[in-house]
Amino acid sequence: MKQMTKSLALIAAASGVVFGVLTPISASATSGGLTWTECQGSGLDPRQRCATVSVPMDYADPDGPKIEIAVSRIRSENPDARRGALLLIPGGPGGDSMNDPSGKGQRLPQKVRDAYDLIGFAPRGMAPSTAVDCGLEHRDLARTTLLPWPSADGSVDTNMAAGKRVSEACARNGGELIRHISTLNEARDLDRVRAALGERKVSAWGVSYGTYVADAYLQLFPGRTDRVVLDSNDNADPVHAERAWLAAFERGAEDNFPEFAKWASAPGNPDRLADTAAEVRPLFLHLAARLDREPIPWPGANPEELNGNVLRQSMLDSFYDPDDYPALAKLVLAAQKGTVPPAPAGPPEAVLQNVTAVAAATICNDVDWPGDPEVYREGVAKSRAAFPLTGGMPRNAMACPSWPWEPKEAPVHVTDRGPSNILMVQNARDVATPLSGALGLREALGRRAVMVVNDSTGHDAYLDNGTGCGDATVSRFLATGVRPARDTYCR
Repeated sequence: MKQMTKSLALIAAASGVVFGVLTPISASATSGGLTWTECQGSGLDPRQRCATVSVPMDYADPDGPKIEIAVSRIRSENPDARRGALLLIPGGPGGDSMNDPSGKGQRLPQKVRDAYDLIGFAPRGMAPSTAVDCGLEHRDLARTTLLPWPSADGSVDTNMAAGKRVSEACARNGGELIRHISTLNEARDLDRVRAALGERKVSAWGVSYGTYVADAYLQLFPGRTDRVVLDSNDNADPVHAERAWLAAFERGAEDNFPEFAKWASAPGNPDRLADTAAEVRPLFLHLAARLDREPIPWPGANPEELNGNVLRQSMLDSFYDPDDYPALAKLVLAAQKGTVPPAPAGPPEAVLQNVTAVAAATICNDVDWPGDPEVYREGVAKSRAAFPLTGGMPRNAMACPSWPWEPKEAPVHVTDRGPSNILMVQNARDVATPLSGALGLREALGRRAVMVVNDSTGHDAYLDNGTGCGDATVSRFLATGVRPARDTYCR
């Protein structure tokens, strides 16, 4: 789940999200049934245009109330070479790709930008689409509440209480739409976007949670897909769904910590933590335990203290990209001295409210979670013993045990039935979507997919934290349709 894009796991970084409005221009171009307008926002490519697509709020009542899905587009740079449209499916849940045609889309090689119109969108519930907001308390927007870090002694009581507050606030303030936000409905919305664009088939590049959305589209509309890239792959377990994503942090942290330890013990590193890599792990665990007992005040942060769970969450955040290792090391060095750096900046609270509401609704509407707190007490205790880096969080409860509505349908069930038009790309060491989960998806897809594994560290494999070999393989597939004959390992 770069997002949940960088997703709920990196919810502060989810302001890769665009929160503009649609501003008409004097001469708007109409094509494929859409009226394209100028997009408001900074740093946008002047070629990018925006539109809205009307879709049912409830697909079980297609003639009922409608909502708007915001989309963005940069046209193919060579109409003679144009193949179709490439959906840029963001991570999350709680991310959008409205800016991606101007941003990550421009990192695509020229032959890919020639072949496709680049299409971004804001999923249902996300501004500037018809938006939702639960009106949560400030304390419930803290990173260590949004991901269910248990108390220092392993208790889940605080998590259960927070989840109840979130669920009640969403029921009170979320409106009717919040009941209809789900992965399957996002996939249905994308098919309405496809139709509005006038495309018989669409290609897609789904990242993180966006791979799960793409999986849903592949299952619902297999004949309407052209070339599909699944990048940094979610575990598509049909029973646990997003619970499998949460559990993935156990393995993801263990896969990544040795790389951080090597970096943090390298001679000449100005943020060096230890003389050897073997010393870094016990140093980190000892410091986290000390901060559990003796938090350091941190004015301006949420919560306003550096405790053990805040340190552990900062570890997970930094592991998304090795370029962020220095931030974690500086936090460790400061905490060892009893000090803290300036409080980290986050998105505006209104933005965080929107992101959090969409994330909670998607996760809880997708699949039923156990309601018995004992399930989480047992899971947390086992996880803390086996995976001390993540302190039991990956097996704990989010808002879903208290969610006031039951899932309307069974979760996505990935199968090997459908066209063989999928290329998976995956880093070997990914904290949020580890290789172990990607292998499960690869097995479920069977002959439909080929997978490229990068000998690389970090989240987002294609054109980001992967390898030149992996990037070239994906680019060739998008431009020509040629995939490797078999699964490939790129060093």
